[in-house]
Amino acid sequence: MVVPPADPLSVVVDPRCSAWMRLVPDAAERCRSAAMAAFGAAGVMSAHTEVSVVLADDIFIQSLNKDWRHQDRPTNVLAFPGDAPDSLGDGVKLLGDIVIASGVVQREAVDEGRPVGDLLAHMVVHGTLHLLGYDHLAEDEAVEMEELETKALAVLGISDPYSTEQIQARRFNR
Repeated sequence: MVVPPADPLSVVVDPRCSAWMRLVPDAAERCRSAAMAAFGAAGVMSAHTEVSVVLADDIFIQSLNKDWRHQDRPTNVLAFPGDAPDSLGDGVKLLGDIVIASGVVQREAVDEGRPVGDLLAHMVVHGTLHLLGYDHLAEDEAVEMEELETKALAVLGISDPYSTEQIQARRFNR
């Protein structure tokens, strides 16, 4: 019996909040495509790697944000890197978990005049880049991360959220 090789990148999507299926009916596929686009933009090989995306509600992410970041409020996305090179014991590296809040993302999408599905994809790209070691604490890091996000989103057909036109459009929608 021949066992087919594992997908180079496995994206497991856990819809813990039913609102996601109403907001973005193709959420699981968008998450998978977004994670793959982030790997591509970063130029990272994804051999035998798994990323978990939890589509949560605001209460769940607020609890995580309070426990892990000592901020008692919901946020749009949190990323938790995996602990070990072979976390699953089968040659697959668990890169980590990305948790995304439905209410926060929905409110931000309305405020920014963006489709919720596009913002979901952006949050997955953002979270995946964090799992790959990118950050935005320093200005040079932020510029690099935004460039990678823009590159990944372009592959998905999503406009640059950091362009002057997009920023002005968001101000107009408020």
